[in-house]
Order: sequence, then structure tokens, then C-alpha cells
Amino acid sequence: MKQYLVKPDTKVNLAKVDPDDTGDFKGGKEKGLTEIEKLNSKLESLQELLFAEHKHKVLIVLQAMDTGGKDGAIRRVFDGVNPAGVRVASFKAPTPEELDHDYLWRIHRQAPGKGEMVIFNRSHYEDVLVVRVHNLVPPEVWKKRFDQINEFERILAESGTTILKFYLHIDRDEQKERLQARLDDPTKRWKFRLGDLEERKLWDDYMKAYEDVLGKTSADYAPWYIVPANRKWYRDLVISSVLVETLEGLKMKYPAPEENLDGVVVE
Repeated sequence: MKQYLVKPDTKVNLAKVDPDDTGDFKGGKEKGLTEIEKLNSKLESLQELLFAEHKHKVLIVLQAMDTGGKDGAIRRVFDGVNPAGVRVASFKAPTPEELDHDYLWRIHRQAPGKGEMVIFNRSHYEDVLVVRVHNLVPPEVWKKRFDQINEFERILAESGTTILKFYLHIDRDEQKERLQARLDDPTKRWKFRLGDLEERKLWDDYMKAYEDVLGKTSADYAPWYIVPANRKWYRDLVISSVLVETLEGLKMKYPAPEENLDGVVVE
């Protein structure tokens, strides 16, 4: 999956990234779903090991346009993991208390502790995306935030946090289909907002903003992956593959028992 990795200081052109891509994977959706099940089983074991060892911290950042599939990816990729060691943090419009602090304050509070895996559903990157596209702060403010975010993530990494960031890449036609499907399905209509249509008009502005984010904030210690996400099964396959490979690379071990258990018998 390294083909989707954004190298540091790379100029990104999302128009050249095919959101329908399935890479070198052969076999289509059916085989892909089978592979995801295998990866999920591995992820369950690795997450249990992460929790037991209580040494590493794992942060997963998911960003996407509306309908990009963040919620779906969370449901499918993390299906079956132990909720004791995994949690999701969602970042919506800041509260009055959060606005009284710097923009990273609410983010740092949700960072993972030892043995924990935390999934950011949206993140601190909203402060160089939404605020930029909607002119909520002047350019001289949001432009400084690229360096600030890089340093923030460096602090987390140097404190033992493994960071993986995924941009779920869909195209405008796919978004149209997904928005229409929400509107047509009574069980999904609650997700639809008229504001989604206004945001959709800003598609090109968001693409430019995302290109800057991906190019300026992908680092060896906190890499971005551009995930082709028109095909939901392939989106989940990419995320699962990267996550499992990364966790295996931590070389985790179960800790020894705190007491000598030699000869202990449960009667």
C-alpha cells in the first residue's frame, strides 16, 4: 500500500489520483471482502496485544469530504476490536469552552494514552480546511498552522505515539450519488443537511486546501495516505492493510505476569 503514501514535502495533485483505483489487487470485491475479514482477525489480536503491553499509543486520523466514508470505514475496519482499548473522537464545531483555548487544546485532550488506539473522525485539520475555505480566519493565521500541526504531531510521536493519517478520496460524481442515496432512503435521510449542498459548491476550494494539507503535513513520523474511496471495500482494504502492517512492525509482546505463577492451580 506504499503507493498511496504521501512523501514529505510533496506537491499533491488530487486530480491525478484515481478514486476508483484498486491498485494491484486482483479478484474484485468478493475476494477483497474475504481479505478484509482476515485482516480484521489480525487487527483484533494486535489490538489486544497493544492493550496488554501498555507501551505504545496509536492515533488514526480520518479526513474526507462529506460522504467520503469515515463512519463506514470505522464500522468495518474496527469491527470486533475490544472497545476497552479503542475509542473514536469526533470533532464538530468548537464549543464556547474550546474557543476560549488554542485550536489544538481540544485535540490534545483526545490523544491516546499507553495501550490505547484512538480514531479521529475529522481532526485538527479542520483548522486548515474549513476555516480556510470559509474565510473564518485570515490567511496569515491558517498558513502558520501547518508548521504548528507538524510540531504538535512530532511531540506526540516522540512521546511514543504511532500516527497514521488517511484521506478518503472520492470524486464529485460519487459524492452526488451518495448524497442522493441519503435523500432517497428514509433510514438515511436524517444524515442529509441542506448545508451539504452549499459545501458541495466549494468542492474545488476544498481540493486545493486538501492538496496543501497532504503535501505540507505528511511526515515520516505522521504519514498521510491518499485512499481511493469510491469503492468502499477497497477503501477498507487499504486502511486495514496499512494498520495491520504498522502494528506488526511495533514488535509487541505480552507482558510477563506481575507475580510468580509457577505451580499455581485453579481448583
